[in-house]
Amino acid sequence: MLPRYFRAAALLIALTLSACQTAAPAVVSDRLFFGRNIPAGGSVSNEQWDDFVRTVVTPRFPKGLTIFQGNGQWLDPRGDVVREPVFVIEVFHDRSAAAEASIAAIAAEYKKRFGQDAVLRVTSGSVIRFY
Repeated sequence: MLPRYFRAAALLIALTLSACQTAAPAVVSDRLFFGRNIPAGGSVSNEQWDDFVRTVVTPRFPKGLTIFQGNGQWLDPRGDVVREPVFVIEVFHDRSAAAEASIAAIAAEYKKRFGQDAVLRVTSGSVIRFY
């Protein structure tokens, strides 16, 4: 049997390590980047984008989202640097299988509808407060 001070030290180390562990945030932020250039030619129009948001995105995240416009570049699967205007959607949601499925469905539909190679997704843990 270990001496008392070894047991106390082991308990102290275990408590310290457990205090350092943090749970995954219950709310996450996803930013989805949608390129507007259509590889086969042309670009996604404002009207097409508005229809996509109304029929595909909003039904999956009716509590709200934010849309940005920007310019980006990326290396496509063919090895070409593509520079294009982008739409960025940021949505805060719970960490759930339903939210994961919604994000995947949005990206899949955009790729299918507009012949895209990819939709970039960036996920971060979030703390949300309303003031």
